[in-house]
Amino acid sequence: MTPPQQHSPAPGAAQPAASAGTTAACPAHTDPHPDAVPLMGPRFQNDDRAALYREMRAQHGPLAPVTLPGDIPGWLVLGYRELHQITSDPALFSRDSGLWNQWERIPPDWPLMPMVGKQPSILYTVGERHQRRSALISDALAAVDPFELRGHAERFADRLIDQVCGRGEADLVGEYAKALPALVLARLYGFSDEEGAALVPSINALVDGTADALQGRSHVQSSMSALLTSRRALPGAGVASRMLNHDHAEGFSFEEILEDMMVNIVAGHQPTADWIGNSLRLMLTDDRFAASLSGGRHSVGEAMNEVLWEETPTQNIAGRWATRDTQLGGRRVRRGDLLVLSFAAANADPQVRPDQHAFTGGNNAFLSFGHGDHRCPYPAQDIAEGIARTGIEVLLDRLPDVDLAVGAGALVWRPSPWLRGLASLPVRFTPTPTTAAGGSR
Repeated sequence: MTPPQQHSPAPGAAQPAASAGTTAACPAHTDPHPDAVPLMGPRFQNDDRAALYREMRAQHGPLAPVTLPGDIPGWLVLGYRELHQITSDPALFSRDSGLWNQWERIPPDWPLMPMVGKQPSILYTVGERHQRRSALISDALAAVDPFELRGHAERFADRLIDQVCGRGEADLVGEYAKALPALVLARLYGFSDEEGAALVPSINALVDGTADALQGRSHVQSSMSALLTSRRALPGAGVASRMLNHDHAEGFSFEEILEDMMVNIVAGHQPTADWIGNSLRLMLTDDRFAASLSGGRHSVGEAMNEVLWEETPTQNIAGRWATRDTQLGGRRVRRGDLLVLSFAAANADPQVRPDQHAFTGGNNAFLSFGHGDHRCPYPAQDIAEGIARTGIEVLLDRLPDVDLAVGAGALVWRPSPWLRGLASLPVRFTPTPTTAAGGSR
């Protein structure tokens, strides 16, 4: 899925130095719009963010002014058509943050530096080099056997459920959804089960931006480096070996491949974890999907699809930078302006969803995985869907009478304008025995 936006700085990863094409700051850029909404403010962190998107669209149209920490101005792209246009035209709307016209105002310790500072990963590569780098990643992920993927997902899902099934209660976010994707992805990359389990706390600390975030990043980085080093000396199965031995790998350094491995596992884990949690929430609170809880299968995929429209895990992402002055959505966008892409708002654009309460019925025209050159690679999307769907199906098989342990209104979303996921999902169920052989079915 689209890479998550992390709040913790990566040591030595992001630098504010502008490229030669950077536009100098000017009054038009330094003065925020008087009606701009703070992107890190409370309105972007409350439960009813959809109402805020509707209000901003009514007031400003498909492109709304926002401010980032330090009163730094930017644009939030609310329109489906406009977001599609931006992501389809990398020549006009570049992923190169060196173009930003605000660098003179950005301190080195700016809290959003990990999102916009130049980093040696695929996220900030453009042009032909990005295309070759993307092909390397896509091909390595496309070789994952779907039967192997499902087998790993079932096995780890069973193990996680075994840890809680005898209690009759659990937090399906903290004890299940936030562990399953990382365990499966680590195994697919080439880590042992034990190594993968040790990575889970570090990946979650890195994504959550906790006090242990830097230590978590260091652990993930050193573990990835050790895996790549071992696979370079002794190739084997897994994504790591395929990336090192790909035809396009010759043009990239060990450090670049390492960064892309880290991006893939972190970006693949958190949105998938939120996809699982958000889908389970929908199935436990919406009567349309109640059939799944009594052993049916038809509603699982529908619920997952509905979540990508209504509560997509990746809400907003920074961003794109205009390479020249232009017009977009009735607004004048100046060279070097930052555009924050709102997948959540675009999915709710009345031009594509005039009835916000209507069931989407399997329509997959959502923008939750992005679009264009920098969209989530299709094989990564397939892997995320395989992990999420298997995780939900196994859970419903093992705990068929699972139900919320609190009222639906008591569920709390994590306070982030970037990602959409529950802080916890407390449930109760009839205690059941563990599976045989520690999780083998």
